[in-house]
Amino acid sequence: MKFDLSQFNDLDMENIGGWPTQVKAVFALILAILVFVAGYFLVVSDAIDVYKVEQGKEQQLREDFRSKYQLAANLELYREQLKQMEAQFAELLKMLPSQNEMPGLLDDLTFVATDSGLRIRSIDWDAEIQRDFYIEYPIRMSVTGDYHQMGHMVSGVAKLPRIVSLHDFVIKREADGNLSMEVLAKTYRFKEGAEVPANNAKAKGKSK
Repeated sequence: MKFDLSQFNDLDMENIGGWPTQVKAVFALILAILVFVAGYFLVVSDAIDVYKVEQGKEQQLREDFRSKYQLAANLELYREQLKQMEAQFAELLKMLPSQNEMPGLLDDLTFVATDSGLRIRSIDWDAEIQRDFYIEYPIRMSVTGDYHQMGHMVSGVAKLPRIVSLHDFVIKREADGNLSMEVLAKTYRFKEGAEVPANNAKAKGKSK
């Protein structure tokens, strides 16, 4: 069937029913295309965006489920590890000096230094430092001796029954050939009533 373009001439917009069949078909096709395009941009595109967002949520939910499933599957193992950590924490707390033991630490450090053959120039407390859950107690020491004696002192401090750490070593050679060492020793004590896991660890340690 030959399509006659002359049929589009002089169309009466008020009498669409009287249009030739071919013209009606062309306009119906154009109208359908316009409706499809408008529907896509007004409805379908928004639905696609929503679908993509939901897909992202689904993926996140899958990841959350997988992590929670793994956590649930290993719950007993985590509980056992937590018990071990609490026991270790309780043991560490026992190594921290109590308030009554603080003055004796100076005597302990003095003994370790002199037992190593070092000569003590000075040893005294620095100002305490408040932390979130504990208090830090610095002790400044100045000693003289040789490398072996200083190494022996560091080893002796590590063997003390209470936790004492050494920091900020400064070693210099003196005019007489000996060495001088400035060192900062630190010990720690948890604050009374601090809301930290240490309280639970202490309670469990005492109940055993």
